[in-house]
Amino acid sequence: MRVRRCGVVFAAALLALLAAEHPAWAGPPTEQLRAQIDRVLKVLEDPELKKEPRALDRRAAVRKIANDIFDFSETAQRSLARHWAPRTPAERAEFVQLFADLLERSYISKIEVYGGEKIQFIGESIDGDRATVRTRITTREGSDIPIDYRMLPRGSRWLVYDVVIEGVSLVANYRAQFNKIITTSSYKELVKKMRTKQEEFLEDERQRRTSLK
Repeated sequence: MRVRRCGVVFAAALLALLAAEHPAWAGPPTEQLRAQIDRVLKVLEDPELKKEPRALDRRAAVRKIANDIFDFSETAQRSLARHWAPRTPAERAEFVQLFADLLERSYISKIEVYGGEKIQFIGESIDGDRATVRTRITTREGSDIPIDYRMLPRGSRWLVYDVVIEGVSLVANYRAQFNKIITTSSYKELVKKMRTKQEEFLEDERQRRTSLK
């Protein structure tokens, strides 16, 4: 499964969480995930932020909450895998930021098009300092998609570091893509591609904001 395919379903996973029922049996990982999603709902339902000229403000608010849901640093490190160790502190900080920007472009912005997908919490398991929240999405077409959220503790919080969609890990998909670019070219080329994509995205956003004035 390519990253693009995984990305489409992952976006659906984020959207589906908005309609998740709160199970009575839920432990801390599930409860905390649900609480953050409730925050997203409030942003999307805010009458002022629903207005088109406030689209960028709405997305920024969602991104801020996403920072409280996902451990971007952990996900970025696992996605870079063996190529993480040789990186300097400055390179690591830059990569984490570029990776978070990548997730925002690919997935977080799609949360605005929530379409009524439903989700069930199937179970929760904790093994040492790792937890898995198992869910199942039922799409509007009636098909079921199993999605697991892998989480780890950071202080008093549980944060998502990987999402497994139909048995396929988001981290594993990115790891394969990043490794291919680095081994066939270089780490610098990977960063260059990520910077270029982000610059193009920001330019499109600037043009969109200008057109709304």
